[in-house]
Amino acid sequence: MTHTSIRFGIIGCADIALKVSRAILLAPNATLSAVASRSLHKAADFAKSNGFPPEAKIYGSYESLLDDPDIDAVYMPLPTTLHLKWAVLIAQKKKHLLTEKPVALNVAEFDEIVRACEENGVQIMDGTMWMHHPGTHKMKEFLQDKQRFDQLKTVNSCFTFFTDPDFLKNDIRVKPDLDALGALGDAGWYGIRSILWAADYELPKTVTALQGAVLNEAGVILDCGASLQWEDGKKATFHCSFLTSLTMNITAIGTHGTLHLTDFVIPYQEQEASYTASAKPGFNELVTGWEPLPSEHTVTVDLPQEVCMVREFATLVQNIKKKGAKPDMKWPTISRKTQLVLDAVKASIEKGFEPVEIVN
Repeated sequence: MTHTSIRFGIIGCADIALKVSRAILLAPNATLSAVASRSLHKAADFAKSNGFPPEAKIYGSYESLLDDPDIDAVYMPLPTTLHLKWAVLIAQKKKHLLTEKPVALNVAEFDEIVRACEENGVQIMDGTMWMHHPGTHKMKEFLQDKQRFDQLKTVNSCFTFFTDPDFLKNDIRVKPDLDALGALGDAGWYGIRSILWAADYELPKTVTALQGAVLNEAGVILDCGASLQWEDGKKATFHCSFLTSLTMNITAIGTHGTLHLTDFVIPYQEQEASYTASAKPGFNELVTGWEPLPSEHTVTVDLPQEVCMVREFATLVQNIKKKGAKPDMKWPTISRKTQLVLDAVKASIEKGFEPVEIVN
């Protein structure tokens, strides 16, 4: 921590906040300054059990934390249904916003949030951690290599995890009044983002949800998938689910090469991430094997990906506070495109799996 560290407050004590509070503690340019819950006792317990510094402030309401002039930025791990209200208020209080994903229930709410951030000159970033892993940048270099990969043609992405009956009955991610987007918002966000990442954030022309989506009795998505089509012929699919085994795959196929990884959301080990790259592969003379073989790549890191995320966000905030920079629009622009595709998947399901055209 330095004297220019960005002072973070956390509103809400969701499970994911355990991970991000640790990331704030580990980030070299951030400090954990406060936590708020609707219960003062819960906030105090959260701070005690998560190693908050002794000078950190404990608040029994979100409003009290937002009124604290010593807080520079707020991490918001609240249910998606509450994002619009609290994100707008955070921005109006001139606090920079690191928010959990999905950013909003739909792109109309998303635009309201970003508008409030722009009007108040504050940075917004969503908490898609794997985007900040050094391995993600190395994989992007391969995708942009015209000799080894060339033009992207197809992407397949999958993020699923099996949940128990208690989760399917009681977790906020299956409640229409809390996280109405269900598995699509929680896991599908990552699949959509990975596809857009591989496609240099070019939006598809149409999105069609795959038949067989599973919804609970309240109409919340538990399992779904979709196909995406671009005008130039690129295509992609993703699958997300609360009902199948833990899987985190991306396969990106180009004219000459293929990228494959199996732990893109959360690495198998936080100290490293691995992927496979295949460039101009073929068969040997007897067609008994490949030549050349795919190459295995491992990227080791000094800081976990969530710490890299906090560090990057805090750097952007420092640039605004100390150098008078404008908020960086890169991250909200990427988030909005993710939200647009997510909206289209949901609309396609509601329309009986008809194609939905993306309108930016």
